[in-house]
Amino acid sequence: MTDTTAGQTATDGHITGFGSKGYRTYVLVALMLVYTLNFIDRTLISVVAQPIINSFQLNDTQWGLLSGPPFALFYAAMGIPIAMWADRANRVLIIGLCIIIWSVMTALCGVASGFIWLLIFRVGVAVGEAGCTPPANSLITDYYPPKSRAGALGIYSMGVTLGGVLAQLFGGTIAGIKGADFGAWVQSIGLGGLFTGLDWATVEGWRIAFVLVGAPGVLIALIVMFTIKEPPRGYSDPPSAKIAEKAPFFDAFREFSPKPTFWWLSLGAALVAFVGYGLISFQAPFLQRVHGIDVRDAAVLYGAPLAAVAAFGTFLGGYISEKLEGRFRSISAWLPGVGLLIAVPAYVGAFFAPSIELAFGLWIIAGTMHYAYLSSQYMVGTAIVSPQSRATTIAVLLLIVSLIGNGIGPLFVGAMSDFFMGQEITKAGLSAFAEAFNPRLCGTDPAALGAEGPELCRAYANGLRHSMAATVLFFLAAAGCYFMAARSFMNDKYNPDAPTAGMGT
Repeated sequence: MTDTTAGQTATDGHITGFGSKGYRTYVLVALMLVYTLNFIDRTLISVVAQPIINSFQLNDTQWGLLSGPPFALFYAAMGIPIAMWADRANRVLIIGLCIIIWSVMTALCGVASGFIWLLIFRVGVAVGEAGCTPPANSLITDYYPPKSRAGALGIYSMGVTLGGVLAQLFGGTIAGIKGADFGAWVQSIGLGGLFTGLDWATVEGWRIAFVLVGAPGVLIALIVMFTIKEPPRGYSDPPSAKIAEKAPFFDAFREFSPKPTFWWLSLGAALVAFVGYGLISFQAPFLQRVHGIDVRDAAVLYGAPLAAVAAFGTFLGGYISEKLEGRFRSISAWLPGVGLLIAVPAYVGAFFAPSIELAFGLWIIAGTMHYAYLSSQYMVGTAIVSPQSRATTIAVLLLIVSLIGNGIGPLFVGAMSDFFMGQEITKAGLSAFAEAFNPRLCGTDPAALGAEGPELCRAYANGLRHSMAATVLFFLAAAGCYFMAARSFMNDKYNPDAPTAGMGT
């Protein structure tokens, strides 16, 4: 596979896109599936959260630390250099190599012997996943002409929520399998000899889930590297666009940094991610603590459908933006704000609903409105810069989103959960029992907690309930950011015919 040069750009690429319609569709679906795999491996840890919390005897603040800051810091640290590499080199090869890294590291999470090793392997997942979205966005803008990019990026963005669906289905189902039963199955297919000396009865289901979900990624990486072509940079942009072969970081920074749209978009997306990552990190524990649902049913019966609803919301956001762009030129920038304002009361209602049925119904509405922002995030981000700066621009956007969203969101929800739990315990007059309270017994052996057990476990559940509701209120600020981005979007859009368009101006 060779890196096609910009000099081969066809004059009608801005009308037809790169390659045949069928091949473009294949590439888009393949990249969406890669993004799906990215989020399966990223999200799996939240699906099996409560079993891991129980295994390592963590409080919610510790769990928030594990699922948030280390992953976010390394994801952010690697994102920009990989994106700069992608603005110069073969983007398909970079994506393939990164898939291999994050898949192997996901599988290794399943054999972690302790909290520190699990943390190290999660960092490895972050390093690999940092190389997915920036080069993929850059590829899509070269495969698809401007008029089709909102829909294409909307389909690609569905990988976030489709990954959530599959992580719930596979992770929840596998995590519910007992080690002894899985060992018997391995023996029945003739592979038992590979695991001589392993006592399957001691292997927890969440460990099996990590290994089985992570391993197939290596094969997918090879398929990507050998079936997707590297298009010329800027192929699908108007012929008048100024295409440079290289995009130094500071040139790209000088292009997007003066544009208010970028900063409002970044802050809005970061606040949405702050809430989103916080909620998803504790979604399974919420269902298990508040509604008494086991790990498998929490994932399969509720987690997977909610992730599917979010995928629909992602697609719907891109679809509406593309269809109404002719009438509302800045709709890609302000539509997410409308969705977030609807999501706030729906989420709060879901968290305090007295029954799982009502909570589930409100959660469906909230999830649809919440995730309408994803396609706009990429559409607006790529629309305000020239083709050679898109990967770097998206990487900077994702750095901000990762540091604020994934870096702080889960830790905030966890810390607030512990705080509100303490408040609930104090209000119930059970402070004397708080130090000896072992929350994991609420789901495994409540009788061992004694007469105060039911009230302590209720405080454990209500602490998380109040924390998640408080976190959702940040959507109000995020909505304001998107409305501000819409005010400057049309002025900030990249115009190849403008005398100052392009790099180094």
